[in-house]
Amino acid sequence: MKKTTFFLCLFAPLFSAFSQNQDAPTERQLIEKTIETYFDGWATGDTTKLGKAMHSSCHLKNFRDGKFMDFTRSQYLNIFRLHERPANLITRIISIDITNNMGSAKVEISTVTDLYTDYFNLMKTNEGWFIADKVSTRTPHKTFDPKPVKETILEGLKRPWSMAFLTENEVLISEKEGDLVRFDLTKKEQIKITGYPTDLEDSLGGFGDNTGKFEVLIDPDFKTNQFIYLSYAAKSAKGRTTKIIRAKLENDALKDIKALFVAEPFSSERYHYGGGMTFGADGKLYFTIGERLFNEKDEPAIPIAQNVEDRRGKIYRINSDGTIPNDNPDFGKNASAGLYAMGIRAAQGLTVEPNTKKIWFSEHGTQQGDEINILNPKANYGWPMKTTGKYRFAEFAPKPIEGNVYTDPIWSWMQTVAPTGLVFYTGFDFPLWKNDLLVGGLSRGSLWRLKIEGEKVVSSEELLVNDRVRIRKVALSPSGRLFILTDEVNGKLIRIKNLPVVK
Repeated sequence: MKKTTFFLCLFAPLFSAFSQNQDAPTERQLIEKTIETYFDGWATGDTTKLGKAMHSSCHLKNFRDGKFMDFTRSQYLNIFRLHERPANLITRIISIDITNNMGSAKVEISTVTDLYTDYFNLMKTNEGWFIADKVSTRTPHKTFDPKPVKETILEGLKRPWSMAFLTENEVLISEKEGDLVRFDLTKKEQIKITGYPTDLEDSLGGFGDNTGKFEVLIDPDFKTNQFIYLSYAAKSAKGRTTKIIRAKLENDALKDIKALFVAEPFSSERYHYGGGMTFGADGKLYFTIGERLFNEKDEPAIPIAQNVEDRRGKIYRINSDGTIPNDNPDFGKNASAGLYAMGIRAAQGLTVEPNTKKIWFSEHGTQQGDEINILNPKANYGWPMKTTGKYRFAEFAPKPIEGNVYTDPIWSWMQTVAPTGLVFYTGFDFPLWKNDLLVGGLSRGSLWRLKIEGEKVVSSEELLVNDRVRIRKVALSPSGRLFILTDEVNGKLIRIKNLPVVK
């Protein structure tokens, strides 16, 4: 009995080691785990997962449209942004081959529109298996039609004007004739933000009255500084005008409010305030100020938008604290501080093109004359000296201004659109829309998709033509989900979703 016990004790460590080896993953399984981590990161834009799967020396290469492209690991990771995993995404490992601490794999990633085939070279280090290099090719699927449909997320808003996402599921919404609210898309909870400035001029609610709250914009470093930026119609004893402020958002209240810009002079008009805002890739705050006049017959000898000393009818560039950047264009000694471009009638939407980082903006004409422009320093966009539409006052004939050079629009419509908020599409629900410009409109309730090549609009499509509603804002959530705000007494936050039709 003792001999048997001794025998079992002697071989117990060997049985234990054998059992552990049986449970240990194979090299193939370890490689599969690395590739699955890559798949998960690619599918959701999670650069932490992508980076974990790729060695620091990894390069990614392909040859497309006659061009050879080589991305370092860092360059490749910078392409991605967090987003929801598309429901129709399929990933699979086709083959794996291993020799010692080296391996290769063929994988496929199938999206709604494309089949990506990747070939990985892998290597095993002391820290595990990594993708050392990748070459890839893309094959478009032959047939695909997008079908945009509306999903109402929130209603009962009082003519909403703007939205800014704090997170993927929390959004600030400014109501022109109501409040600034924070809405939780998951819990469906709506909370009023308190502390809005008391010099706000409320809308009278009549047609053509643009008075009220306008843009809400969060600071690029919001998670650290809690700053948000607001534009609105401010009142004084002399009338009203556009005002830009910065505030801290703390416990659903505005704190430490600072006025950054007041578009003096105050006047009695209740329209064409402008108020569009965006941060440029340079970290500067850009915003629009409308000309404020309704009819050209009221223009002074030097039209408002052409007078560099008048703050109205311009686009401005300032630092986030209200100071003026040293590299702003020079318009002369008496020019309005922060002036960046002029000749603006009634611009509202501003957005940054994700590849070139240039700012594009929309502008209202009078009778027709609605435009899309690219913002350039010291550019003069012509109003009211020239227009692609017609004047309200048919007899208006401005005297030429010597030395002026005017910038033509990138695009103008033949009909009245009344373009508002706009955004370049970078989401995943509509792959065929990548980098297209989406523009909302008030007239007839338009939603437009403009196909862009370089700095040209090569085609246009009006969407949702059988369900038109006045649209004030088009925006993307951090993951790329597409939303619009409707300009109604019973305003709505609507998500635009895709029901793909594969023929």
